[in-house]
Amino acid sequence: MVKNKLICVILHVKALTFGGELMNQRVLNMLYTLNSLEKKQQKDACYLEELPLKAINKNISKKNKIKVVNNYFFRNKDIYVSKHNRFAPYPLHSHTFLEINYMLEGSAKQIVNGKSITLHRGDLLLLDVGAEHSISTLGEKDLLINILFRNSNINIDFLKDLRRSRSVLYDFLLKSPIKANEKQNFLIFRTGKSKKIARIMDEIIEEYFLKKEFSDTIIKSYLHILVTNLVRDYQFVDQEPQSKTRKIVIDILDEIDKEFNTITLQKIASKYGYNKNYLSNLFKKEVGKPFSEVVIQKKMTQAHTLIMSTSLPISKIVEAVGISNKSFFYKKYYDFYKEKPLADRHRNLINI
Repeated sequence: MVKNKLICVILHVKALTFGGELMNQRVLNMLYTLNSLEKKQQKDACYLEELPLKAINKNISKKNKIKVVNNYFFRNKDIYVSKHNRFAPYPLHSHTFLEINYMLEGSAKQIVNGKSITLHRGDLLLLDVGAEHSISTLGEKDLLINILFRNSNINIDFLKDLRRSRSVLYDFLLKSPIKANEKQNFLIFRTGKSKKIARIMDEIIEEYFLKKEFSDTIIKSYLHILVTNLVRDYQFVDQEPQSKTRKIVIDILDEIDKEFNTITLQKIASKYGYNKNYLSNLFKKEVGKPFSEVVIQKKMTQAHTLIMSTSLPISKIVEAVGISNKSFFYKKYYDFYKEKPLADRHRNLINI
């Protein structure tokens, strides 16, 4: 009797460790319980094929010389959630859909497009169509959750465009890859300390494994909430060497993002102790655009966001982004979006 009570206490404490919230105990038990394939892999540490032949695209796999998983999982749904099987390494493969790897507990080493990465508890890896990756052996305490989904409205390029449309600094960093011709088709989100992401993932996992009524619809909604939060909070790491001039430019771009409605080149020059003309030339050389053009870019994207997400009068929005000449605003807005502000808002309302 005492032993049973102790087990219950341990399980309860274990449940509390997931994202700081109480995750459904039934789901946790299901995820930790070894399935038949895991039992076999635990015995001999050799990978056993878990997919039926119909789930593998034979022609593409033969051509690429790696396994390519097709849309087999989406026969009756748009989202498929599973636990990654433990105790054996998963071979190199790619897929014709998007995939999220979420480290619910423990850690996992992967090779993604030839790059070695490690996911720790709470981290999330988003893989675009065609990304190639393999996964090292997971231990008994490692829980890696796979979310497969096919949604033409969500891909890596969409996420990057969404994020950089709100930040001139992000836009600048994104255009400075180590290899100009290298396509990044995966993103890593170090969200281990984010209680919000943990709560959203807990809800998705519980809805799926408990097979609740309307779970597919609810999971779709949670997926959009998840992606939006990831994009909003994504920390892009600058890959380029941090020269003195580059560091100054990055600081200035960050200030433009925050102070776009009042910022001026003269204020920035005074703050950093530079001659105005010298700083202007330095900025243009590093960024590829004049300071004034980058400020206008930020003001237009901010105005666009307010037009699409609020009912504020256009005159108030013009004022909010720090533009005094309405004719100038309308001209620049049309140059950016090929649409007049009110027409843009009305079209957006129709599409909702």
